[in-house]
Amino acid sequence: MSRLILTHATVLDGIHGPAANHTIVVEDGRITHVGHDAQAPRPVDGDRVVDLAGKTVMPGMFTCHFHATYHELGSRPNVPYGNEYPPAYQALIAAKNLRTALEHGYTGVVGAGASNEVEGGVKRAIEDGLIPGPRFWPSGRELSTTGHANDGVPWHWGMPAPGAVRLCDGADGFRLGVREEIKRGAEVIKLFVTGGHGTTAPKNRIEMTRDELAAAIETAHARGALIRAHLVNKPAIMMALELGIDIVDHCDEMDDEIIAALVETGAFVVPSLHFPKHFLDMMGDGLGFAADAIRADLAHMYREIPKAQAAGVKFVLGDDYGAVGFGHGLYGREFRLYTEHAGISPLEVIGWATRNGAQLARRGDDLGTIEAGRLADLLVLDGDPIADIGALADRPPLAVLKGGELAAGALPAV
Repeated sequence: MSRLILTHATVLDGIHGPAANHTIVVEDGRITHVGHDAQAPRPVDGDRVVDLAGKTVMPGMFTCHFHATYHELGSRPNVPYGNEYPPAYQALIAAKNLRTALEHGYTGVVGAGASNEVEGGVKRAIEDGLIPGPRFWPSGRELSTTGHANDGVPWHWGMPAPGAVRLCDGADGFRLGVREEIKRGAEVIKLFVTGGHGTTAPKNRIEMTRDELAAAIETAHARGALIRAHLVNKPAIMMALELGIDIVDHCDEMDDEIIAALVETGAFVVPSLHFPKHFLDMMGDGLGFAADAIRADLAHMYREIPKAQAAGVKFVLGDDYGAVGFGHGLYGREFRLYTEHAGISPLEVIGWATRNGAQLARRGDDLGTIEAGRLADLLVLDGDPIADIGALADRPPLAVLKGGELAAGALPAV
């Protein structure tokens, strides 16, 4: 088969700083060579050689908190959460949002809750070639207890739960709920364990008992699924880490004890600070949220994240895109937030998006870095994001390769 040879590139491998004047060779969907131009193999007839002088090549990225079916969620308060559209229409929304993620350089997407169990079918459509999309780890409805923060259907409507929520009560209820979501295509189980962070319920409220949480985590792991949870207050975070949660969403009350537990357990954290900051900037006090409380939470996390990064906590990117006023496609702004406000270096945040994301998705052996033998999920950028994070934050990549094939954008002319 013919090879794709990318020459004169600056290579950012996901681990080290940029290396100039490098060549990457791609054959049959995988990287077969990475090295200085002087050691590059000679082209042969049929090879496609592309000069990337002045361009950066980096691994495809992962966004690890993704709501594929969300579109202006919260803008229609009288419609039950997750039932804003019929399931077939939600599948089309999901396909559009996943393609948007791919076009912005996210070749891997990990679900964090979606309506009416449509994500599993959308993943199959991507894998069967019916629609373009990233590598996708689908989720299902979020699971929590009767009356929890997102159980907003009036009792007299007679609806058991809105489309984005599955209500479970008691350990056996959660075992059944997890098993049924996995049967319907979920590879990631999402739990709602506390209030706070984007909900009007108090952040100190714990929505699940220890037995319920333990049963959900045990059942997900027994069926090979990842399990994540909306976790804001310290007692709930510590309980979930002790019981083996894989992904902590938000982690707003992070402190030294939580940092130590995260390092010990190896759980991943999605701080998802972009949405509260965006909401604060756009609306201030509104929709039942207090601007001063959001400012305090952001300031706290800006202080804690550098400490956690230095300690070895595994952070990943992702946020509540699709919420009201916070559309899909704004992903790049996370890079500015964490570098400019939390003081994380560009190389470290790129590591969240590449190496850490691949590890979370259990694909750390063949994705997330640029090395010979790995799958050729690659991005070509105009500029060096280490010198100027705007090369990632402010514009999509020039080209996105998934398995060595052009998935979005365009490579320079041969």
